Amino acid sequence: MKIKVLKPILEANESIADEVREVLREQGVKLVNIIGSPGSGKTSLLEKTLTYLSPEEIGIIEGDISTTYDAERVYCMGAEVVQINTQGACHLDANMIKESLQNLTLNNKKIIFIENVGNLVCPAEFRLGEDLRIIVLSLTEGEHKPLKYPLSFKSSQVLIINKIDLLPHLKVDMKGIIEEAKKINPDLKVFPLSSLSGEGFSGWIEYIRRFIA
Repeated sequence: MKIKVLKPILEANESIADEVREVLREQGVKLVNIIGSPGSGKTSLLEKTLTYLSPEEIGIIEGDISTTYDAERVYCMGAEVVQINTQGACHLDANMIKESLQNLTLNNKKIIFIENVGNLVCPAEFRLGEDLRIIVLSLTEGEHKPLKYPLSFKSSQVLIINKIDLLPHLKVDMKGIIEEAKKINPDLKVFPLSSLSGEGFSGWIEYIRRFIA
């Protein structure tokens, strides 16, 4: 019964995701979906990234179960922000994004970042019309996340390994994490970095600038 119910929901979501993709393509705007566990550093990644880019050319859609804390943080960096509170839902869907776009000024934007709800299960199932999906993994989460949540890694094109400044204080095999992730998705681009110190950020910024261009 779960399969019978879930299939129409995913099909309907995919149809709306195609609408979102077409609207943004006509405007020349790229859409990036950022997924990751709570505390992985998704908001910190956005904050640091905004210091290297032009905030006025960036829109951000913040997804959270409740509160506007993350939206307030990125708003302070100068970007236009729309908040989605899911009121308990563990992911964003394409219809939420479609409605949010009505509250963003698109004619001067080059890219829109979506910070999805903190979760490595549900967001992997729902396409949002994105051109790029990024998964953020903090070293503090430990090892074997790629094997535990394979769909999240398989459906992403970029893996950000965050908080590498803490590596000397953790018993974590970062090389092993990358190897596991590459087994699931050999084409995955991997950027180990620290959103706090800026270590490793140059490679990520070069990549996202090329993607925008």
